[in-house]
Amino acid sequence: MNSVNRATAIGFISIVLWGMLALLTSLTNGRIPPFQMLAMTFAIAFLLMLSNWLRQGKSGLEYAKQPVFAWLLGVGGLFGYHFFYFLAMAHAPVVEVSLIAYLWPLLIVLLSTLLPGEHLSKYHLIGAVLALAGCWVLIGGGSGGFSSHYLMGYLAALACAILWAVYSVASRLVKQVPTDAVGWFCGVTALLGLICHLLLETTVWPADWIEWLGVIGLGLGPVGIAFFTWDYGVKHGNLQLLGVLSYAAPLISVVLLILAGQAEPSLSVLFACLAIVGGAFIAGQARKS
Repeated sequence: MNSVNRATAIGFISIVLWGMLALLTSLTNGRIPPFQMLAMTFAIAFLLMLSNWLRQGKSGLEYAKQPVFAWLLGVGGLFGYHFFYFLAMAHAPVVEVSLIAYLWPLLIVLLSTLLPGEHLSKYHLIGAVLALAGCWVLIGGGSGGFSSHYLMGYLAALACAILWAVYSVASRLVKQVPTDAVGWFCGVTALLGLICHLLLETTVWPADWIEWLGVIGLGLGPVGIAFFTWDYGVKHGNLQLLGVLSYAAPLISVVLLILAGQAEPSLSVLFACLAIVGGAFIAGQARKS
């Protein structure tokens, strides 16, 4: 396996972990305020990287010395995405927010063509659109449609998609910045989340060990390891293919919920599976061509 394929495979780990987001979140029963959850989970992610530094006999301070642009990109991407996502969820129905926010994989495919040496492959574009169709059917099966009443929420969701796509693509411009630096970005994101929580929310601690398990699981997986492997993947892997593969996350999420008995199998899930897998297969033909 060459270095690009290896980095792409590492990036795909993030997509699998993001697919576990809904199941782990369900363990918390939705009781914990969003910015408090943001602060807690990103703090766990920082501690995870800190433990890695200590294991190597390092303090980690050497990884904090990064260009200003890298800091703005890292913190802006991690905190900015979640800030606008929470804002969108507060002003629009969850289904429509999810549909708009999940434009980011397609935007990654499109924006990546602006990078030096990259071009828009018809395979990537067709694969991304097909996977997007599957994702929209999966998420929006029972959606009642969009309404101008929720315009602010829709715009915030669109900001989510644009921010995460720009963060992912622009990370290629700072590929010399080691993934360990993302630990510091997570730490600052946790601090900003704590500030927003103290200003806007009332603290609600997990009620039992199951809710704590959900919080810790989120901090270690979808928020912790996922952002570290994603950083490595987008910096060194096949960025356009990762964009298309990202549509597997909601599919993995639904499949896990079905296996856990929290969702029912349906024709929409089958169609989404075929569309997303088919889109990934088509996108995978780009390098072969």
